[in-house]
Amino acid sequence: MTESKILKPRMVLACLFAAAATTLLIAPAAFAQRTVPFNGNNPVAPQGISNRPLAAGPFNYATAEGQDIRVVVVAKGLSFPFGLAFLPDGTLLVTERTGALRVIRDGKLDPTPVKGGPESVWAVASGEPGTIHGYMNIAVHPQFAQNKLIYLSYTKPLADGKNTAAVARARWTGTALADVKDVFVANLRGASMPIAFGSDGMLYIAPSGGDAQAPDSYGGKVLRVRDDGTVPADNPFVGKAGYKPEIFSLGHRNSLGLAVHPVTGEMWQSENGPNGGDELNIIRAGKNYGWPIVSYGRTYPGPWQVKNGAPSHEGYEPPVVFWMPAIAVAGFAFYTGDKLPKWKGDMFVGGLRTGEIPGTGRLDRILFNENMQELRRETLLADLGRRIRDVKQGPDGLLYAVTEDAVGAVLRIEPR
Repeated sequence: MTESKILKPRMVLACLFAAAATTLLIAPAAFAQRTVPFNGNNPVAPQGISNRPLAAGPFNYATAEGQDIRVVVVAKGLSFPFGLAFLPDGTLLVTERTGALRVIRDGKLDPTPVKGGPESVWAVASGEPGTIHGYMNIAVHPQFAQNKLIYLSYTKPLADGKNTAAVARARWTGTALADVKDVFVANLRGASMPIAFGSDGMLYIAPSGGDAQAPDSYGGKVLRVRDDGTVPADNPFVGKAGYKPEIFSLGHRNSLGLAVHPVTGEMWQSENGPNGGDELNIIRAGKNYGWPIVSYGRTYPGPWQVKNGAPSHEGYEPPVVFWMPAIAVAGFAFYTGDKLPKWKGDMFVGGLRTGEIPGTGRLDRILFNENMQELRRETLLADLGRRIRDVKQGPDGLLYAVTEDAVGAVLRIEPR
């Protein structure tokens, strides 16, 4: 047998292998991407790591700035708690979405809900599409020592079986609410609506829902009113045809937090994007923040919110901070105390879930420079798997966070 006859089969095999490799390079094997179930326009969220019970604690952490902390469970067993507010004497008021106001005194939860609050509507569990919020945020009047007034945003039932978002004012007796009266009704069904008093003494209200660009709708706006709900004459759209006079800014998606910067006096707002694009904004009179025209987020089915695929805020007010993926930003606070000195001046932002996965809530710490430009951020408490709905600094100089779960809790963050 000649050499050529021996090599010929080998050459044929080599050619076959080369042809197969070329075919693979030209036409890679197809694969099947999983089909995700949707509920309307929203992907059905997985529940594999959600609803884990919260351990008794305390929990110890080393953190990035060397500020070692201990997290203590102050109160547990609250039903979907939502908002926090401290009274001057250190009493902590906590709203429950199911329609109750709770009191924590000297670190102990009063077992009896506060009487006298407005009737509210609550339908489904936190995090579900179409959530109706019940009792939401609570704010204390700047002159509380004299007038004892507190303000509560809530879902108000209507006679026709529908509901709307409203803000009620009440006098705190020390044990109950009295003289309850609505100072604002949004005419928006099932809308979240954070509230906060500004450094100017005005009440700021941020209703979600509706057309954020429509000047004749409260939805997607930040509003500014007096403490009795009347409109200040210096609001930016007073007297402008077609505009609700309460509007202070517009172009917002879902607002979930308002807070005043302790030095500048500016009002800040936290805003949920769709699938990504959560924002922190400084709210300025008459400005448009762009939703739904601009966004750093994607729509829930996947495409970018901005149709050309290039997220931008050109022509609109840009956020100071944004998240991609979303953490479902909620309540937030600026820390000014001395008990956690390495965090002084930082912002703490509650997150309900990260990347659309239930059971991944967290608390983010953001460090800014002197121009309020972000330098770095740190994720805290992620291992607890809680929906961090609100965070406040207490009169004791410590941080308090509320977890919005079926069995919710109030946590205290203190030096370790």
